[in-house]
Amino acid sequence: QVQLVESGGGLVQAGGSLRLSCAASGRTFSWYAVGWFRQAPGKEREFVAGIRWSGGSTDYADSVKGRFTISRDNTKNTAYLQMNSLKPEDTAVYSCAADQRRLSRSPDAYGYWGQGTQVTVSS
Repeated sequence: QVQLVESGGGLVQAGGSLRLSCAASGRTFSWYAVGWFRQAPGKEREFVAGIRWSGGSTDYADSVKGRFTISRDNTKNTAYLQMNSLKPEDTAVYSCAADQRRLSRSPDAYGYWGQGTQVTVSS
């Protein structure tokens, strides 16, 4: 079992930055791939970024590539999502997810989820 808790969300103006954190407890976090997903009102959950257990491989949705950076510090059992040049269309609830299987863009591939943190970008 892995428990995940997100933090760092908030209200920011367009063009601004936020850093989300995903703190893990329970089993060895370093064994797990981590994904960040977001869900805006009335829309389906979508993949944002993912990172392999070793941190050596990352993946990004085209909509955030070049603006967002995913990273992890396994010594702190924490994954991060640095979000720069934020746009109003980035407004959503952001959730992190973890699983021992390989990095995936599908939310169905992840067995453990945090509760989510709200990110609101004003124009």
